Amino acid sequence: MGDKVVINNVPDVAISDYTIGSGLTYSVPTPSTVELVIDRAKSFAFQVNDVLVHQAKPAMMETFSNDATMKMKIAVDRTVLFGDSAAKPGIVADAHANNVGATAGILSGGYNLGTAAAPVALTKDNILPTLTAMAGVLDEQNVPETDRWLLIDPLTRNLLMQSNLAMANLMGDDKSMVRNGKIGMVDRFTIYVSNQLPKAAALQDYWGGAAAGTAKRRVLLAGHKSAVTFASQMTKMETVRNPNDFGDYVRGLNVFGWKTLLPQALTAAIVA
Repeated sequence: MGDKVVINNVPDVAISDYTIGSGLTYSVPTPSTVELVIDRAKSFAFQVNDVLVHQAKPAMMETFSNDATMKMKIAVDRTVLFGDSAAKPGIVADAHANNVGATAGILSGGYNLGTAAAPVALTKDNILPTLTAMAGVLDEQNVPETDRWLLIDPLTRNLLMQSNLAMANLMGDDKSMVRNGKIGMVDRFTIYVSNQLPKAAALQDYWGGAAAGTAKRRVLLAGHKSAVTFASQMTKMETVRNPNDFGDYVRGLNVFGWKTLLPQALTAAIVA
């Protein structure tokens, strides 16, 4: 907590026209650094009573610790995506201004990715055009085509499973997304599902808009692996005896931090 990670940015290398015999002009790339501050922490603490340990067949300590680990993962995911508050937003607020909204696209302004007041009404019929629009926004920013990712919520996943993409492989092979539940890649995006993306009125913190929106209003987030850096470490995991009872106290501390390095490599769609 409070430590800093120094990140070296890749410098721009100049591209020049070449003419035979004209010689070459060498640029001197100057790398710059960015500091990632480990400024967030989450903890858990619980008691395991000696009597319960002896009476219960499952290993209580292991059961509780596994549950705490899963809850920690959810809490960290939500904080990174959503933030602690409007004053400390998550990465969904960091997408470049030309990569969001009803006129997204730094060159064309031709992609409607929705607003808080007028989200894209997502259906199984238009979900693929929406995802390819997000890819197009990144294309206009010259974001590399490899190592792109896309975060969708469970409802959006359900629509994707009903789309033409799913129907194309509905029958005949064990790799179909309907058969095994694995979505894989869509238009150069590796798809991940998260239940921690901002929803409904929470979008007010980022993009404003009418508070009356629908309960289904939510964010889809996409980007490139170079857009965001993240560091996390479980710095403490300890067991101490309870001085006032027969049992153990178990507690853990996880510190973490993140930083958006390339806002132009992030895009977000607001859908309902």
